[in-house]
Amino acid sequence: MTKNMGTLDRVLRIAVAIVLAVLAWNGTLEGPLAIGAWIVVAIFVVTSLVGSCPAYRLIGMNTCSNR
Repeated sequence: MTKNMGTLDRVLRIAVAIVLAVLAWNGTLEGPLAIGAWIVVAIFVVTSLVGSCPAYRLIGMNTCSNR
């Protein structure tokens, strides 16, 4: 799998994932909104760790500096 995410992109995704996880964990987000937040958290963490985003590949986007 080719990396298509730059460092800043990966860090921002992890930061957003942490914020959403905290909001869902402490009850600020409830019900379907919390479930959606957990799904986004899982996707953001996995794509950040792998360094590749399937959605970026579909639209031809690449934020990685090593082209």
